[in-house]
Amino acid sequence: LLGSMQSGELLPNVITYNAVISGFEKSGLWQHALHFLKVMWKSHLLPDVTSITAAISACEKGKQWQQALSLFEFIQNAGLLPNVISYSSAISAVEKSGQ
Repeated sequence: LLGSMQSGELLPNVITYNAVISGFEKSGLWQHALHFLKVMWKSHLLPDVTSITAAISACEKGKQWQQALSLFEFIQNAGLLPNVISYSSAISAVEKSGQ
């Protein structure tokens, strides 16, 4: 779907990418979620808290606690306000890793 949008007249926006990243998060495909977060940046779209939180949650489900914490740090360094889900996913990622 996203590929066909990029090749057509419709351009994906932040909401489109959020839906894609969230879909990969729900499927447990953390690598794909991170890939599309990078694609989003390369498309000159700034991810919002929803984008990054979905990627944090994907990393949490994939037991990638270091990636999750790195993304959580990015939220803070970018001047965005983490939400309850951001905190919960980051904490859960560390907890599941035994760190």
